[in-house]
Amino acid sequence: MNHSFRRTLSLTALAAAALTLAAPALAADDVAVRVKALDSLLAEQWEYNLKDSPEFATIIGDYRYNDKVSDVSLAHVQQQKKDAQDFLARFQAIDTSGFPEQELLSQKLMVEQLQDTLKGFELKTYEQPLDQFNGIHLQLAQLVSALPFDSTKHYEDYLARLHQVPKIIDQVIEVARQGQKDGLMQPKFLLEKVSTQAKSIAEPAGEASAFGQPVAKFPDTVPEADRKRLHDAILQAVDTEVRPAYQKLAAFVATEYAPKGRAQPGLWSLPDGDARYRFAIHSMTTTDKDPQVIHDLGLSEVKRIEGEMTAIARKLHYKDLKAMRAALKTDPKVHATSRQQIVDLYTKYIAQMQPKLPELFGLLPKTEVKVVPVQEYREKEAAAAEYNQGTPDGSRPGMVYVNTGDYQNRSLLPIEDTAYHEGVPGHHMQISIAQTLPGLPPFRQQAGYNAYVEGWALYAERLGKEIGFYQDPLSDYGRLSGELLRADRLVLDTGVHYKHWTREQMVKFFREHSSEDEPDIQAETDRYIAWPGQALAYKLGQLKILDLRERARKELGAKFDIRAFHDEILDGGALPLDVMDGRVSGWIAAQKAGATASGQP
Repeated sequence: MNHSFRRTLSLTALAAAALTLAAPALAADDVAVRVKALDSLLAEQWEYNLKDSPEFATIIGDYRYNDKVSDVSLAHVQQQKKDAQDFLARFQAIDTSGFPEQELLSQKLMVEQLQDTLKGFELKTYEQPLDQFNGIHLQLAQLVSALPFDSTKHYEDYLARLHQVPKIIDQVIEVARQGQKDGLMQPKFLLEKVSTQAKSIAEPAGEASAFGQPVAKFPDTVPEADRKRLHDAILQAVDTEVRPAYQKLAAFVATEYAPKGRAQPGLWSLPDGDARYRFAIHSMTTTDKDPQVIHDLGLSEVKRIEGEMTAIARKLHYKDLKAMRAALKTDPKVHATSRQQIVDLYTKYIAQMQPKLPELFGLLPKTEVKVVPVQEYREKEAAAAEYNQGTPDGSRPGMVYVNTGDYQNRSLLPIEDTAYHEGVPGHHMQISIAQTLPGLPPFRQQAGYNAYVEGWALYAERLGKEIGFYQDPLSDYGRLSGELLRADRLVLDTGVHYKHWTREQMVKFFREHSSEDEPDIQAETDRYIAWPGQALAYKLGQLKILDLRERARKELGAKFDIRAFHDEILDGGALPLDVMDGRVSGWIAAQKAGATASGQP
């Protein structure tokens, strides 16, 4: 054999051996490069979102776009669709083999979000921009309470935004007209409420306007020399631009739009109605459960909860649950005597839960939470309470808005469980923790998966019982009434959008199977009609968390730690229910493996 050839073989073998030894390092380098590419693309997509939705940026405390409003025109929708397609292709092109768990999950979640966004564009969900619960006319007015007003610059940014209100109202009218052409409209009776709302927002002038209130009193941080100029310019914009734009919207809805609203309350009556409802279920619950299965689950939960309520009724010497409900409806002792009493009770219950949190959690919220009344122009259509998140840095606290309208007809009994739901350990705690989780990209820190967020808040109501509250049977009855409401929602939402129920059927079922006050029954019924699928999230999410907790308790036995379980649920941020299931299953396995490795049984 030729010696030179043998030498070549030896060199080749050595090179191969060297490459083999270097392979892990090269592979690790390759993974690092691809992870970096993902991080860069996530950052780019996040910046795109903030710039494209400047109001959202403001809400989370990023004030770079405080002088801008969203472009909601039909032309921009097409650009958004193109941009989403481009981002989706780029995220799907990233090879995630070998990625760490969190990066793998981030890529998966982003791909699914973009796919859902594109499905929404395909169904033209944006062509119904006006309703009595989430309409843009309400969003613009509510945004004022989330804006910072602590410098001349922030007031000038606000003025710039006010100048753009007529443009955004014109864009909304353009989109609504296109929806009308495509047969995509809310029911006529709900659109009539929109016109009334827009009129009520337009009516107050000057400082009395929702848009004029920020100049009623300037903070000390705004120089005296700037105040008169800003005061006069902002009120001029309110009275000559914003209010006329709202009047224009009210007139458009009343005379042109509402009369063409759909006759049936259910989503089934729209083009592709069944597909639209299944997409709503998917979007709002992160599941693809069949509507009939959800309906039947709701009926089952209603029966179970009413059984527990009946036991309390008999304990309190009522003939049955119906008799207790009837008596409480007219009992002045369980109804509010003033608006302030409602605010005070919410504040009291949140305060009494705060010192109990360390018994249930290792992770604790750092941001403050405040209770304030719902704005009067929203009272008739607003829920009993709702939460608006604060900023991650705590400069703006989380806000629990409580409905004090028609107070004499509002029961005090549901306030305790709702305080835990909206405040701590519910929305405020979960969202405040998520916003500051280290190591997660911002889109996950700010994730709003409905079934997780609302499921956690409903689960939080039950934690109050487990920690020792609701000692008074009437108070526990109030808690069960709140849980019953969420079970009712499974029945009512699927009833109207899948089983073709009328509004009258909804109200009849509501009255027979709830302890809700009449104002809430009416507002809630209309909410489910206007916002398909959203009401399903509470119970489906709560039941999933309870199922995971029971699974962990059974498998871990004496090693189960409720604080560790709760931290595992919270420290990944909001997640789709199937992803949360996988995450907790992995945690259970790790806990068992750890116990075995340490020699524990």
